[in-house]
Amino acid sequence: MVLQGAHKSGAQMAVVAIREETDPEIEQLATSLTWVGIGQLGRMIRFFKDEGVEKAIMAGQVKHVQIFSRAVPDARMLKVLLKLPRRNTDSLIGAIASELHSEGIELIDSTYFLQDSLPQVGVLTKRKPDAKERADIDYGLEIAREIARLDLGQTIVVRGKACVAIEAMEGTDETIRRAGNLVKRGLTVVKLAKPNQDMRFDVPVVGVPTLATMVEAGATCLCITAGKTLMFDAAEMIRFADEKKITIVATS
Repeated sequence: MVLQGAHKSGAQMAVVAIREETDPEIEQLATSLTWVGIGQLGRMIRFFKDEGVEKAIMAGQVKHVQIFSRAVPDARMLKVLLKLPRRNTDSLIGAIASELHSEGIELIDSTYFLQDSLPQVGVLTKRKPDAKERADIDYGLEIAREIARLDLGQTIVVRGKACVAIEAMEGTDETIRRAGNLVKRGLTVVKLAKPNQDMRFDVPVVGVPTLATMVEAGATCLCITAGKTLMFDAAEMIRFADEKKITIVATS
């Protein structure tokens, strides 16, 4: 989606694709491309320098659990890791952004080419949240903002103004599934940006698979942050939500 948006704007994109995470179809869209392994920061920077890159954008996801994978960091990445006071998302990717900056490469807003995929404030679906769902949203927002501030995760699942599941490293879908294994219906999912969300990285993302997982788990309401959450295939998301009687709310 980023490459398609860049193409429409006339931007040329030199792409570093991560072997463990990136869809091979990326090769069909990139102007130039190199494949690297997790932790090959030095190789990535050398490629950017060779291509004359001055601005970079992060697209897609590297699962947090990759920190504990068997990937061997190169010397530059090892230097970054050794200096980190903690290995949460903000610290890790923020340090990579600093390394890029030291080489004259500016990391820009990851939604730069995806502005049409950011929702406005309001109810996005035909069905509005009922009184119970609204109460769970209000409660969930309070808790979700706190865990987002702590950079622990972006998602919580609520029922009856009680937390059923809180996200850590497992990701949104697994958090929702875990909640569904505990409580079979009437769940509300709240996924929020951090209070001071750095839009260069770790921007919340939802899509049709998120909603499909909600259906599987018995969740009927999704609350996201307006202007700071990427809705992949937004029109299809809303169509699917209306079909399944799911309500989607974007809040400030």
